[in-house]
Amino acid sequence: MTIQFSDRAVPYAVFLNDLADALAERIRKKDEPEYICQNEAFRRFGRSNVERWRDTGKIEPCKRTQKLEYKVSELQRLKDTKQDYFR
Repeated sequence: MTIQFSDRAVPYAVFLNDLADALAERIRKKDEPEYICQNEAFRRFGRSNVERWRDTGKIEPCKRTQKLEYKVSELQRLKDTKQDYFR
């Protein structure tokens, strides 16, 4: 069975798998906090990565209640970006 869209036809199984992946991603992001503390950022993304991104000005920490916090979406974007370590 295929589903016909205006620009192409997609097999039903592929459509369901893509839909399930999109829903799972949305649910996972819903549970994700907007900001995480510096220690959690170091643990998830690597201390040297977070410090390098901060030192090069690619990310700016927020100071809340005597803690440095980072926006998770910015950290994830930097993690997904190919890094040039020789600059």
